[in-house]
Amino acid sequence: MTRLSPLRVLIAEDSATARALLVAILRSDPGIEIVGEARDGEEAVSMTVELKPDLVTMDVAMPRLDGFEATKRIMAEAPTPIVIVSSVVDVHAVDTGLQALRAGALSVLAKPAGPQSPDFAESCKQLLSTIKAMAGVKVVRRRFDILPGHPVPVAKPGRAMTSRVVALAASTGGPGALQRVLGGLPANFPLPILIIQHIARGFIDGLATWLDDASPLKVKVAEAGEMALPGVVYVGAEDRHLGITAKGNIVLSEDPPIGGFRPSASYLFHSVAMAYGTSVISVILTGMGQDGMSGMRAIRERRGTVIAQDEATSIVFGMPKAVIEAGLADHVLPLSAIGPWLADAVVRA
Repeated sequence: MTRLSPLRVLIAEDSATARALLVAILRSDPGIEIVGEARDGEEAVSMTVELKPDLVTMDVAMPRLDGFEATKRIMAEAPTPIVIVSSVVDVHAVDTGLQALRAGALSVLAKPAGPQSPDFAESCKQLLSTIKAMAGVKVVRRRFDILPGHPVPVAKPGRAMTSRVVALAASTGGPGALQRVLGGLPANFPLPILIIQHIARGFIDGLATWLDDASPLKVKVAEAGEMALPGVVYVGAEDRHLGITAKGNIVLSEDPPIGGFRPSASYLFHSVAMAYGTSVISVILTGMGQDGMSGMRAIRERRGTVIAQDEATSIVFGMPKAVIEAGLADHVLPLSAIGPWLADAVVRA
């Protein structure tokens, strides 16, 4: 359906220079209208409540109220799609951006470096396309609980004895979803876990640290050639595909992007399917687009297990929907059921 009126966007950015650049980029698209410019987090909250924009672009480091706290208050007082637009300058900024995602922000992007940058045109295109996609996401105040009538399922007998690896992939809304899944696993979880998360450049190391703090398992950025160990979570490195060999060694590949993504969920799923076949448990979580679907087909062809997050608990029901509609999902589960399902399927007394 074609939108008849422009997207109404509020920009929250304390730097006058960065704010002017964002204004210029957004105004270059006739389908976007800037309804306000907030200079700090307090203004971002009050202007969101007053102006009711379709979307807010949110800086991370701002006076009076940072992007995390501003996001929390907006999601409590006037739930609105929020895209974090941040300069990755230090660990604190990355952590604050990730906390904002957990608080309800939909995506995180790096600020365009300016017209002098060779990546300027591409970063502008990404910013505009993300804003248009995220403005249509319905955001509400809610908890990701198991819904009545959706008990945690019991694993199939024998599956635990043959599983050798768990592969997960997520995009929009993924960091919070991954935190929830990993936080629900026991410290004695006996399989390696490989993760692909689509996220802005500069955030992968911070994401791994953030997940490590929230999980009983060790979480690290994957390194080429290392052995995938039981109970360790390997997050795909920046701008490299993540895979694994039949002997259990991590693969980082510079092969071309798949469907525009590197790392790609489809690459990971295809790799684990080729290495372990029926011994794979794969999980597709919230995210835009269809990345992961072709790799899930390879897993199903080799009789591995495919789990998809359900629509009710997905921030964006794109990637799981593609897998479900293709008939590839063995189980469709609410987010809070996925960790317990994995624990029940794999950890046996």
